[in-house]
Amino acid sequence: MSDLSAFPINQRWPAQHPDRIQLYSLPTPNGVKVSIMLEEVGLAYEPHLIDITANETWGPEFLSLNPNGKIPAIIDPDGPGGQPLALFESGAILIYLAEKTGQLLSADPATRYQTIQWLMFQMGAVGPMFGQLGFFHRFAGRDYEDKRPRDRYVAESRRLLGVLETQLDGRDWIVGDYSIADVATLGWVRNLIGFYEAGEIVGFKDFPRVAAWLERGLARPAVQRGLEIPARH
Repeated sequence: MSDLSAFPINQRWPAQHPDRIQLYSLPTPNGVKVSIMLEEVGLAYEPHLIDITANETWGPEFLSLNPNGKIPAIIDPDGPGGQPLALFESGAILIYLAEKTGQLLSADPATRYQTIQWLMFQMGAVGPMFGQLGFFHRFAGRDYEDKRPRDRYVAESRRLLGVLETQLDGRDWIVGDYSIADVATLGWVRNLIGFYEAGEIVGFKDFPRVAAWLERGLARPAVQRGLEIPARH
């Protein structure tokens, strides 16, 4: 039996299956990256719902795992050398799980770094820009009389969709085979045109390759399952 008692987060969200990877998350575009990945690679895990609307990420238990106060985070009881490993930042978790299982990240050095490159593209560009557009288009920012911030993020989100559209020319997936680059990006594009209701304002119809890629990704059973994990109350 694995012992996770050294992790304060276990006091707030106790592990029922401490021998499994512990996932602390919420089905947001960042959160579902890790649940989709876990479903894709077939590792046993135990999900814990972290309610960001109740500021649960800012309690001392969660901050002990991620001092940045963001989901998702994991504890792998069987980390390197058989020792428990705690990780935050979804991109780092994806790379770790890919290397742990030998899945969704090519062993070919060139393809590997190209895949990580596109993962960083999602982390540094797609996520932040789409998220800002969501704020200014659907949430509190939509009431701002000055529409210049919204329009800036509309233009940048549209530009980023164009980058993806170009990259997907002649490809089914972002880099070669389906990979962590796709896992990282699917939830954000889905959210942009779904939850954020920004498909029309960014002209999503102008990006047919991205739309076809999104449809292929969402059709994957592991993606369908991962999008609902952890289950909301």
